[in-house]
Amino acid sequence: MHHDHDESIKKINDLTEGIDFCMLTTMDRGTLRSRPMSTQEFEFDGDLWFFTSDNTHKIDEIEKDNRINVAYSKPDDNKYLSLSGKAEIVKDRAKMEELWNPVLKAWFPEGLDDPHLCLLKIPVEQAEYWDAPSSKIVHLFGMVKALATGEEADYGENKKIDFKTAG
Repeated sequence: MHHDHDESIKKINDLTEGIDFCMLTTMDRGTLRSRPMSTQEFEFDGDLWFFTSDNTHKIDEIEKDNRINVAYSKPDDNKYLSLSGKAEIVKDRAKMEELWNPVLKAWFPEGLDDPHLCLLKIPVEQAEYWDAPSSKIVHLFGMVKALATGEEADYGENKKIDFKTAG
């Protein structure tokens, strides 16, 4: 059963709301590396956005292998969300102005005039969250791997959308 696209978008907005930091994982020559990223205030519509600098290790890593994972957690609320996709490096001044928040000055003192400032855009391909208190994984996007028998695993509440075909 395919979960309604708009409902999934709304669910991701609900799950990420109020979470200030997430962990961004990149591939570094076959090794996984994670670091905290400040989350931007914006309405999630299928793409994640982050401010970063183009002279960081994560940008080097993404240029070699752009597969990433972003993990959000808020244990007090039993919120856990994992998003995967392929990152793109965006230097669009208008988009940066749209997403800019003065609190980012702590990381980027030169603000929008910082020549290294850029955006990471991550079109989400797969998303799953842990449905507390049952702790079942709920797939929002992407296909659940079929078992060897050819039957799909029973995850209880099973939500999935393939972003590439959903409209």
